[in-house]
Amino acid sequence: MRAVMRTAFAMGLTLGLLTGPATAGADAAAADTAPEQLGHVSFANSCAVAVQPGLQRAVALLHSFWWGEGAKAFRDVLAHDQGCAVATWGIAALAIGNPFGQGPGPNQAQSAQQALARGREIGAKTERERAFVEAIGAYYEKYPEQPHRERLKALAHAFEEVAGRFSDDDEAQIFYALYLTATQEPGDKTFATTLKAADILQVQFAKHPDHPGVAHYLIHAYDYPPIADKGLAAALCYADIAPSAPHALHMPSHIFTRIGAWRESVATNERSVAAAKAQGDPYDSLHAMDYMVYAELQLARDNDARALVEAAPGITATNPAILAAPYSLAAIPARYAVERNAWQEAAHLQPSVSRYPYTTAITYFARALGAARSGDPAAAEKDVQELAKIADALRSTNNEYWATEVRVQRLAAAAWTTFAKGHHDEALLVMRAAADTEDRSEKAGVSPGRLVPARELLGDMLLETGRYKEALAEYETSQARDPKRFRNLFGAGFAAAQGGHRDKAQYYFQHLVDMAGSGNARPEIAKARAYLAGSL
Repeated sequence: MRAVMRTAFAMGLTLGLLTGPATAGADAAAADTAPEQLGHVSFANSCAVAVQPGLQRAVALLHSFWWGEGAKAFRDVLAHDQGCAVATWGIAALAIGNPFGQGPGPNQAQSAQQALARGREIGAKTERERAFVEAIGAYYEKYPEQPHRERLKALAHAFEEVAGRFSDDDEAQIFYALYLTATQEPGDKTFATTLKAADILQVQFAKHPDHPGVAHYLIHAYDYPPIADKGLAAALCYADIAPSAPHALHMPSHIFTRIGAWRESVATNERSVAAAKAQGDPYDSLHAMDYMVYAELQLARDNDARALVEAAPGITATNPAILAAPYSLAAIPARYAVERNAWQEAAHLQPSVSRYPYTTAITYFARALGAARSGDPAAAEKDVQELAKIADALRSTNNEYWATEVRVQRLAAAAWTTFAKGHHDEALLVMRAAADTEDRSEKAGVSPGRLVPARELLGDMLLETGRYKEALAEYETSQARDPKRFRNLFGAGFAAAQGGHRDKAQYYFQHLVDMAGSGNARPEIAKARAYLAGSL
């Protein structure tokens, strides 16, 4: 069946055909009556026969990053079999949270350390189970002295040893591949680490096509522009493997976003939001909504995007340690303004404070762009200064990745502020520096994409100065990393038209109309249609 599904996608069919016509509401209603589906896991252990179904379920929940439900399941196993030491491994593993995120807060780390201490006191009955407990313990050994990424490297190394010692244990190989993938450096353009993990997972995918972790981690392993198409098979499977898990319904959109499959991204995230809301999970809801807004705006479905913008603030998220909530709450309204070129709207966004200052930076970046492009460089300068403060603060805490991301935002905002003052050549130099810096790294897994690619903004600036050939080149370069973006397609088509490249103009404008022509009215779509009709 899945082979048929993959073929259908390759032929250009939408996810609606792949999953049927059910709406989000129908999915939620069906979830109330349908048996739980989390995929098939076979985790060897020495625990009591009576707890085996619960333990296998708990491992499946872990593989789909269902944090609260998974921790509850492992604790329930331990309550019914107090000699099941390996359950403490699961509790500690879930306490890490998303390994592609920021790591656990103090409360979560303390809970994990207590669980591991209990597991060691109980004493695992097999060498393999002891190895699992000690491997996850390697992550917490230097908490909080070492940053999350360094602890991840220790965890990946520990599981590499476990996978080597127990080479016939598929779960050991799968968890090693997960943690190895999470250590991929954002600036390594060879993708050597994540491809090594993908090779391990592909072997497991052939053996276990219904395993939730294998499909899930393959998506993460290929979540980079040059290799994203390799993750399509896993993306087409995962939601059907574990449809009860909100994260499993969301994860395919990581690949769909990378290849510009916007309708497919909306559809799978709509299912994820419905499932998360039904289960009272605000974090998966907001995370999926951010991806939905991003996709809806590429399709010019502005009314649908606005409904999500209005709904997001009403979702209560109480755990400040989970990044998805503050990130999404900042990104969703900023995307809605910037993607539509609603610059005055962007200029009046209100920042909110979170424990993650780079989420606040999203709003200041949108405000600065909005003010500068609305002709108010004085207001833009104030927001540029706020971005500089945030970048400095992040650097002072050795958070180099996010410090660099905010530095790019500051450079881009400063460039447009300078441009608004009429200093075009200086502005282009700064904007190019922002684009070059951004290109050396990758977007974070919490986000479908940066608020707006810096190189796309460079194309915009070149377009406004009448350098059409250069603008087209920058748009096309940006498309290689962020394909099928509405703003980019229009910019490329307009630059081509103004520069006399009629064939390219027709190509980009036709692509824009085919992709977003059934969405809400936008002046860009009207101009594209006019050009294609020969009246512009």
